[in-house]
Amino acid sequence: MKFYKITASGLGTGYSPVAPGTAGSVLGIILFWILNFALQKADANEWFILVLNSGVIILTMFIGVKAIKEVHKIWEHDAGKIVIDEIVGVWIAAFAVPFRWEYYLSALVLFRFFDILKPLYIRRLDNMKTNWSVMLDDVLAGIYALIVLQLIIYFKVF
Repeated sequence: MKFYKITASGLGTGYSPVAPGTAGSVLGIILFWILNFALQKADANEWFILVLNSGVIILTMFIGVKAIKEVHKIWEHDAGKIVIDEIVGVWIAAFAVPFRWEYYLSALVLFRFFDILKPLYIRRLDNMKTNWSVMLDDVLAGIYALIVLQLIIYFKVF
């Protein structure tokens, strides 16, 4: 059970007394930055980076849903301390963007925007009250954030 608590709480960031979802998202973007910094320094092929990031996101999503299922036995549904879904969501928001801090920060801000407001079917997923819906509302928020960020990059907003 300890593994599932640590995983679901995003290495404990979910226990933050202030904005645990944001704390988990910040941890997520830092971890994603570190991974991609290491890959850049290793001069990894762009396709390898995309495939590895995809694998990390998918693996973490499945492990996260299992952790969510287990902690729901002792915590209330979608407890504030469950932030593994925020970590996966922010990774999706930062997926396939150029390795620049401005874009990673934008991914974080856009993800939190969509995650908090829950527009365009995100709230519907959030209201389903299943282990998968806890994860999938943040996956969808991450996808929306990624789309907006890709448009920002394409139109050279900054």
